[in-house]
Amino acid sequence: MFNTNTFVSNVSFNVTPKSSSAFPLTVFDNHTFIINQLKSTSVIHNPVLIVNKVIVQETVINNDHNSTNGSKKKLAMLDILHSNQDFETRAREFFKGCEVRFFMTWISSDPQRVFGEREMLAVDALFNSNPNGCLMILSNTMDSEHGFQVLKPVLDLGFKVQAIEPDFGFLFGDTPAKSWFDNIKEGNRDPGEIPLAQNLSNLLRLVVLYKYGGVYLDTDFILLKDFSGLCNAIGAQSATRSGNWTRLNNAVLIFDKEHPLLYKFIEEFALTFNGNKWGYNGPYLVSRVVERWPNSNISVLPPAVFYQVDWTRIGGLFRRPENQAHRKWVEAKVVQLKEKSHGIHLWNKQSRRLKIEDESIMARLVSDHCVVCTFFNRSRRLLESELFSS
Repeated sequence: MFNTNTFVSNVSFNVTPKSSSAFPLTVFDNHTFIINQLKSTSVIHNPVLIVNKVIVQETVINNDHNSTNGSKKKLAMLDILHSNQDFETRAREFFKGCEVRFFMTWISSDPQRVFGEREMLAVDALFNSNPNGCLMILSNTMDSEHGFQVLKPVLDLGFKVQAIEPDFGFLFGDTPAKSWFDNIKEGNRDPGEIPLAQNLSNLLRLVVLYKYGGVYLDTDFILLKDFSGLCNAIGAQSATRSGNWTRLNNAVLIFDKEHPLLYKFIEEFALTFNGNKWGYNGPYLVSRVVERWPNSNISVLPPAVFYQVDWTRIGGLFRRPENQAHRKWVEAKVVQLKEKSHGIHLWNKQSRRLKIEDESIMARLVSDHCVVCTFFNRSRRLLESELFSS
């Protein structure tokens, strides 16, 4: 836990100046050794309290940039691994009377990353097409007064949505996820360069569906249709001309409780986890498992259902028509999406900074599939303001 850049004199425990020489800097890489030394030193009072202080009050030399960043990364990791012991009770109460259980995840170690307008578009559209559904957002930051205020416009209309901090011990228990999680917490497995929050989201969606059953959605997925008729399905992101899928995606998952394929997904995650390859524990994972187990009693839906617009072309949905020919194309595309797709994946990594321009495909779809309609109302106010000022 400590390294050789730790200031011994700044660590809070009751020792005499001479006794501090019993703790040479070379041994501070092993926090177990420190605890043992503390327990065996007679001049220290209340050793349990002292050990807690040593763990909490670690100070790193500021002129070592790499060490500082490493410590911040470890502290952030510990923060997102915190478990909410009330999760199971709250979840049981929340799901009473739900027609369809929907899940999203919002796990973040960055306090600047907020559940914003783009994410609320997904929540808004969900209840437009699935008014009797319940949406649980598993989040370490949204289970708060701030999170409640963010969701309040939807709650005020009578829809059922709640952000709950997950209990990893409960959700990962009795699955292969538990050993992976324990090893990550204990430092026995490298989380890798990919943000741990991203891979926790990849795993959480699998275990929460395994425990409860329902529909998982990414927070950048805009629902266009009722999902109650879908069962045990996953969407193809790409396919050959003959219709054979070439890659699956995990942005939308629909599964019954304790479906065997979900268990295989979780098992694959725990056994082959790689924190340095983007997508390896997510879309690539579900693709390779389904390829190995083709007869798993699921439906692989064609790309048009969830991923009709590829990530390389998503920008076209945000732009307003430039001329009459472009306007006709936009109108035809809106009709096509409404007819063939259950929703649109916005590929936030590529589109997050794009503005939804008036009369664009996104503007039309969002305005037609909303309950709070924040975007639509804001656009209308801006238009009225422009007309009034002119």
